[in-house]
Parts: sequence; structure tokens; C-alpha cells
Amino acid sequence: MRIGIDARELCGRSTGVGRYLGGLLREWAADDQARAHEFVLYAPGAVEVSLDGRRFPARAIAGGGGTWWEQVQIPRAVAADHLDVWFAPAYTAPLRLATPIVVAIHDLSFVAHPEWFRLREGARRRWLTRQSAHKASAAITISEFSRRELLDRLGVPGGRIRVIPPGVTSPIGAHPAARGDPRILFVGSILNRRHVTDLIRAFAPLARSDTLVSLDIVGDNRSYPHEDLQRTIDSEQLAGRVRWHRYVSDDRLRDLYSRARAFAFLSEYEGLGLTPLEALAAGVPPVLLDTPVARESCGEAAVYVSLDRLAATTLALEQVLFDEPTRVRVLAAAPAALAKYSWPRAAAQTLDVLEGCA
Repeated sequence: MRIGIDARELCGRSTGVGRYLGGLLREWAADDQARAHEFVLYAPGAVEVSLDGRRFPARAIAGGGGTWWEQVQIPRAVAADHLDVWFAPAYTAPLRLATPIVVAIHDLSFVAHPEWFRLREGARRRWLTRQSAHKASAAITISEFSRRELLDRLGVPGGRIRVIPPGVTSPIGAHPAARGDPRILFVGSILNRRHVTDLIRAFAPLARSDTLVSLDIVGDNRSYPHEDLQRTIDSEQLAGRVRWHRYVSDDRLRDLYSRARAFAFLSEYEGLGLTPLEALAAGVPPVLLDTPVARESCGEAAVYVSLDRLAATTLALEQVLFDEPTRVRVLAAAPAALAKYSWPRAAAQTLDVLEGCA
């Protein structure tokens, strides 16, 4: 079987969807069941994943990797490639393809909260995702929460939705280093729904009471309406105490996880939320906004806070940093939460869906 894959998220700096696709590809490269298939990767540039070029040939399709590239150039390029199925890992698929399609839709934030997106971008995402979901032979999503969103907000038939949680691996390996100064870590794109400015304000009282506490923020600013993180850092007089890393290498990210003593992710909407799970895998207890999907993913392995309660968030951060019974309780619950997330299982189940739709 020949499986075509939209691999544009593997060009350049891979973040959420790129890491998701990379995890699947690495498992398929090692899996015996997958050896019967050829995976053809289509991208507008070089694919930044080391794979066997015979089983994973890459097709460079010139273009910007946007909607025109997906909807016009991809159908032209694959017309003669005799694909059996097309895997779209990032919400949308080429609507003119005659090949059966499997699309992965990780969340519906642009449907649930259109105010977080520019008018044209939100409209494009909503229309293309809806059309892709209804054209696809199957839609994969990553949580029961997102499954309900696909049912309720897009009207996708339940029989065509498969919930396949992704894998989570420890970003620092099996043996974490001893942690020194009390450091809090946030990892993820800066989006309005993640309330990073509120995190900075909740951190400020800790910084004033303890000269060793610091906060690392990893992520580029994609907020709309725009949130000025640097202005918040300056207004709270936290220069030097808050370190904002717009992008870091995998090695640097591993180092940040290994140094962190607490993780904070105050997101009010996610399809799943992988970075809190990565923190748990690294032995770092998280503070999360109390939402249904956060409870689904982390269960008892987190300290939960309510939206717009900065004093309570400050207290929760202090607890996971310094209160040993809280830390022990949260980390003791981590194995049960993490057991739901396995790359071999995710790759095998995704391949089953692709085979069933071919």
C-alpha cells in the first residue's frame, strides 16, 4: 500500500503537529506491520526527519506550503503517484483528491472561539476543516473531549471518528538530573487561551518573596488580539527573573525540562495539551487550569486552578515548588496518567485506520 502524507509540518522548526507526525513516522520506521507499506512524504522543502528514503521517499513540491499549495499543487503532484490513501495530520486535506483521505483534527479552537483568530484566518480554517472532515473516510482526534467537539460543532458522524491519543516520551530520558534553583517552566506557542500574561502576574509575588525563583517561557507569540509579554514582564519588574525563549533546540528544551521544578500551563482550551504530559514524564509536577480536557489527560497528576484567580495560582505554584507532600502526591499519580499515551500504540492504531480506508 502507498500512503501519501502531508509532511509540510516537518519542514524547518517542528512544533505541535510536526512533533506528532514525527512520532508516528519514527514508529512506522521500526514497526514490522508498517514494513509492508510505502510512505510518500509531500512537502514544500526538505523534511527534517531522518528516515529510510526507500520506504519514506520525499516529494518536494515547490510552493509556500499554504492553502494554494495544499488545495491546488498537491492534487496535481499526486495524480500520477497511484496512492492508496492520503494522511492529512494537520486539520485539513486537499478536497480535490480522489484518493481516500484520513484527516487528523486535534482541536476546534477556531470554531469554539472565533474571537481568538483573525477574521480571514478563522473563516479559512473553519471552512476547510469542516469540508475536510466530511470528505474524509475517517477523522482521527486525540481525546474524548475533541471527539465530542467534532460531533457537536462539525456534525461529523460518530462512526467515522477515531480517538487515538498520541505518545508521550520523557524529554530528559530515564534518569533526570538533580534540580537546583526553583524554576517554573511553560512550553507552548503563546496563544490568548493559554493566559501566559496571567502566569507572569501570578509568578510575580513569588519572585518578590524568593530571590531564587525564576520562570522560563518557551514559545513564539501567536496571540490575537496581540498580548505584549515583554511589557507585562517589564511592568512587573521581572527582568532577569522571567526568561522568554521564542524558540529552542531539542537539546536546549531537554535542558530546561531537566532544570524545572514546576510546570505551568493555564490553558482554557486544548485538544489535549501535550506539554503538561511531557513535564510529568520528566518528573515535573504541573499547575493547570481546571478544564475537562486537562482532567481527562492528567487526572490526579496535577494541581488545578480556576481562571482569573491569580492569588490561587500563585499559591498553587508555590505548592508544587516547595510543598513536598503535594509534589509526592502529584508525581505518584503520573504513571497512571502517562500509561494512556504510547507512540507504538498510536502508530499501530493510526495505521489500522489508514489500512481500513485504503
